[in-house]
Amino acid sequence: MPYRITPLYAGGIYHLYNRGNNRGRLFFDAENYCFFLRQMEKYFLPAQIELLAYCLMPNHYHLLILLHDVNLSAVMQRFALSYSKAMARRFQRTGSLFEGPFQSRHVAKYEDVLYLSRYIHLNPVVAGLVSRPEDWEFSSYREYLGLCSGMLTHPERVLGALDGCGYQEFVESALEEELENTDLRID
Repeated sequence: MPYRITPLYAGGIYHLYNRGNNRGRLFFDAENYCFFLRQMEKYFLPAQIELLAYCLMPNHYHLLILLHDVNLSAVMQRFALSYSKAMARRFQRTGSLFEGPFQSRHVAKYEDVLYLSRYIHLNPVVAGLVSRPEDWEFSSYREYLGLCSGMLTHPERVLGALDGCGYQEFVESALEEELENTDLRID
């Protein structure tokens, strides 16, 4: 098994991400996004992977997780394989769907979780897909605002780090700066 640069520890919070091979699409229609979310539920819940925030973009994804079990690599491998096989069958495609194994960054300080969730939720706006983060259907942002309820995410863990302002205000306060720093983004 390849060496993982970021060691994975139970109780750790991680930013997981990956993109399509050759920066190609991971999601080809709305049903693909929904299937990806159903597969996350299927693989993450039994493995005690707590999803704190997510955003699925046409050619990449971001997941913010709290890891309760160190078996993440094996779970992510099975998860990615199941999604890749389904897309290959549905669209009669061959070759690798993902660029490689998922990438991970350990979130060392709890207060950074709040800022990372904002970065994740602003992704579709910065990419020019929508003008407001709540307009992107395939992220957990609406759950954070209480506009819908989901089965996968646990926004209360992140919202606990807010310091007196609402989450929407916190996210929107950084929109202009994020739009200026698009060269730092994963695409």
